[in-house]
Amino acid sequence: MRLLGILLAGLLSACTVTLEGVTVSYRLDFTPAILRFEPDRGAGATYYVGEEVRFFLTLADPGWISLVAIDPDGRTYEFDRFYLGRGTHVLPPGAYRYTVTPPRGLQRVRAIYTDTHPGSLRLEGVYTDWDARLRVYLETSGARRYQVVETYFYVR
Repeated sequence: MRLLGILLAGLLSACTVTLEGVTVSYRLDFTPAILRFEPDRGAGATYYVGEEVRFFLTLADPGWISLVAIDPDGRTYEFDRFYLGRGTHVLPPGAYRYTVTPPRGLQRVRAIYTDTHPGSLRLEGVYTDWDARLRVYLETSGARRYQVVETYFYVR
């Protein structure tokens, strides 16, 4: 029981554990990479077809961001991908625009952070198991660190 307590305490922080001549070192990082992700009018806001939507994204560390939309009809598609430095950003960067299109209803958007380029695989389709598809996406990227954050708004 005492050994379990020592191992559990070690899991909660960066440390080195030595057990009878065997040394194991590891570091768990619970610091989020994405500190803020929301539409410019706030999560749950309403946008009308034809209006532009922007997103505020704050990163603790530089990395690759993929933006994935999940339409009310369940269709999933990646609509942008770029590398950003740490700090707060207004998306889309540069002169690009995100224009709201049908279908109307709840529009979910996920920001996927990876510390490496995500590769050529794109998230598109209707998924019954989002987590399984995301695992394949992350394995393809070879990311050692990743985070997925979701926000939403309504399309009228």
